Amino acid sequence: MIANTATRYGLVARLFHWTIAVLVLVDIALGLIGKFTPQSGDTVDFLQLLYSSHKTIGITVLFLAVLRVIWAISQPRPVPIHPERRFETFAAETVHWVLYAAIFVLPLSGWVMHSAEVGFAPIWWPFGQNLPFIPKSEGIVVTAATVHWISGIVLAATIAAHISGALKHAVLDRDGTLARMWNGREVGNGATKHVTVNPSLFAAFAVWVFAIGGALTVFAPTYHDVVTPQLPTQKTAGWAVQNGNLSIAITQIGAKVTGDFARWQSTIEYDPETGIGTANVIIDTSSLSLGSVTDQAKGPEFFDIASHAQAVFDAEIAQIDGTKHTATGNLTLVGQSVPIAFDFDLEMKDGIATVSGGTTFDRRDFGMGAAYPDESSVGFSVDVLIELTATLAP
Repeated sequence: MIANTATRYGLVARLFHWTIAVLVLVDIALGLIGKFTPQSGDTVDFLQLLYSSHKTIGITVLFLAVLRVIWAISQPRPVPIHPERRFETFAAETVHWVLYAAIFVLPLSGWVMHSAEVGFAPIWWPFGQNLPFIPKSEGIVVTAATVHWISGIVLAATIAAHISGALKHAVLDRDGTLARMWNGREVGNGATKHVTVNPSLFAAFAVWVFAIGGALTVFAPTYHDVVTPQLPTQKTAGWAVQNGNLSIAITQIGAKVTGDFARWQSTIEYDPETGIGTANVIIDTSSLSLGSVTDQAKGPEFFDIASHAQAVFDAEIAQIDGTKHTATGNLTLVGQSVPIAFDFDLEMKDGIATVSGGTTFDRRDFGMGAAYPDESSVGFSVDVLIELTATLAP
């Protein structure tokens, strides 16, 4: 029988139940494996495959959940087998409501996280990767990831309670509760009335309020969005930088990922009359924020902040033509010093210098990412961009 009756689940409801159950258990396993697998050149291909599988299964569960709810609304709900056991019936109903919410909250929070970050493990489907109205934001990524993790814990605990209850009915009570969902057996008294839904629905709602509230307050880690840092005025021998932004861009799995260094300082000498000068820039590499790959970028394979917490650029400034300038010198990064030419525009107005420019270097010149010998995972080029305004120091 395809449809439900008062005493049994129909074929469609059973297919939805078991298909979603298997997919959820597989997805939980994939998520745990991914969480506890370190990111490195040796594991990046495996993790990309794993997380693409995890995300695709999650989206599949979400759409199946929508169809399941639509089908459930159109069907009669089998009555409780033991309505006289009020607490047991209440607990079972509460667990069902929590599970229903979980198969929406978990994939949705994962999808939000995927939409807010850049460049790692695409969803396998022909549609876009992003949700509307979800910007690229580290803050949203961290918040959604925390909700996703806490929701996973709620789901795992609820699944354990659900399975324990099913086994109790099958092994101790031998009342056919499990058989009703397993093979559609007729069990129970069709004349029995359902208990009031409100208490169990309210209890399930309270569980999720506690879980999501905790995720967004007590359990949420601190974060900062990638924003243009407002630097304090830097007193230098020549020009004082008032504000500025130092950013980098890399390519990961074919997608551009951008980030910023929150802490850096510069000493600039420049003569507008001759168009020549010097620059010394010291960058705190531990202040790098690079979206979802920040920790990996700071690790020993790339910026290696544990051993090399600073990068230094010493250069001679020369005017090329009009506003066009170049700064030629050595960039010292992760213990390697490499010649770099940094081209920029410099405009002077009312005693304020506005600088905008950039350069590109090959990460291999600094020995970065040796475990990534090609560009399938991480591109060779690193774009460096700077924008700043400065005034003549008194």
